[in-house]
Amino acid sequence: MFPRAFVFSHKDGQSEHIFQHILPHTVSQQRRIKHVFYCARRRRDHHSQNDLKRQRFVSPGPHKQPARNGNFTSQPAAGPVTSRETCSSNSSIPTCSSATSKPGGCVPSLREGSHQSAFPSSSVNDKLSQQILDLFHACEQQNDDLEKKEHCRAALQRDIQTIFPCAQVFLAGSSLNGFGTRSSDADLCLVIEEGKVNHRTDAVYVLSLVRKLFYTLSYIERPQLIRAKVPILKFRVGGVEFDLNFNNTVGIRNTFLLRTYAYVEKRVRPIILVIKKWASHHCIKDASRGTLSSYSLVLMVLHYLQKITKCCNHFLQESFNPKMDVHLVPSGPSNIPAFVSKNQSSLGDLLLGFLKYYATVFKWDKLVISVREAKTLPKTYCREWREKFICVEEPFDRTNTARAVHETVKFEAIKAEFTESYQVLQLRKDLNFILPLKNTRPKR
Repeated sequence: MFPRAFVFSHKDGQSEHIFQHILPHTVSQQRRIKHVFYCARRRRDHHSQNDLKRQRFVSPGPHKQPARNGNFTSQPAAGPVTSRETCSSNSSIPTCSSATSKPGGCVPSLREGSHQSAFPSSSVNDKLSQQILDLFHACEQQNDDLEKKEHCRAALQRDIQTIFPCAQVFLAGSSLNGFGTRSSDADLCLVIEEGKVNHRTDAVYVLSLVRKLFYTLSYIERPQLIRAKVPILKFRVGGVEFDLNFNNTVGIRNTFLLRTYAYVEKRVRPIILVIKKWASHHCIKDASRGTLSSYSLVLMVLHYLQKITKCCNHFLQESFNPKMDVHLVPSGPSNIPAFVSKNQSSLGDLLLGFLKYYATVFKWDKLVISVREAKTLPKTYCREWREKFICVEEPFDRTNTARAVHETVKFEAIKAEFTESYQVLQLRKDLNFILPLKNTRPKR
């Protein structure tokens, strides 16, 4: 069920004729998508009595309109508009209404203001720690970058609603979870109805229709459909790379989970950003090439921090129920209490400890990393973990996020980089020896 996905205003019967202006498709696909819209209309009417309660749950304030989008903004619902209304004719980035000019909306602040204050001296008391913090400040995503992506998301949603009136587009991934950089791509999730889809048929079909629409929009460049296990539609808007998937709702859930970790403890974001840079430099952060995905690496860091700092071991079950409607997920972490760790290790010590843990302590062949349980689990012989080199549990659907590592040579290379980098950094105490800062900082 995704009841609040269907509150966007549109004329009765519009779902019946939207197929008259799109390219040909099979009768079975047409009936399946039409059935989605029919069910949507039924659910919208059935849940009308509960809508006000749900809107109050995510409302940003008593004097503002309830947020209807399950992402940044609290813009009022509007019917589908044409591309002429959302973008200029010169391929510029669409300009949103004033309601969307400032990201925030129904996304809780998560004490972001306090995160911007100065780091305690205990966290930056040596050269290595200062290098980590300086690199973080040089590379972290800026508010302007985020606003730009949000403006694009809002315009894309309005345009996609011209063919799928009930559609919602969510910003997800590193752009929103707090671990993005100035060069991060933007991940988007298109949701028509929450639930499992057949990625080989439904997802490809829906994204194919969206791609045809994108060809008619002047602000979108080079739309390309990638028919992978999880199909994505790649395109560019104003110099920013976007990846649009269909109904990958677990990605929305884990985006806000990671966002909460990112802002609940000051040291989390700098450590994760530097470790991601380190892994990229050593060519062990690319799932398409049989190494670690960015998401798996982040979960590995969080697992280590849970062990060392006891960071946020308590809020997963309370605030991120996997059965919660997706449109309510942004409000999930709104009541998480402030966290103060008894561990006061510096950034440099945490980086060294992370490398040492996976180089000498962690038992790859026996353990499963579980951020959900805030501990390791014994590797069992179930299909998800059997004969896997690295096991990292996805907190919501319990799959193995590191299943891309399926070659012995790649697994050995990953372990070797942990061991070598730990030995070098322990001796030198200088980040340049494992991550050349001159080549890592963004060019001005």
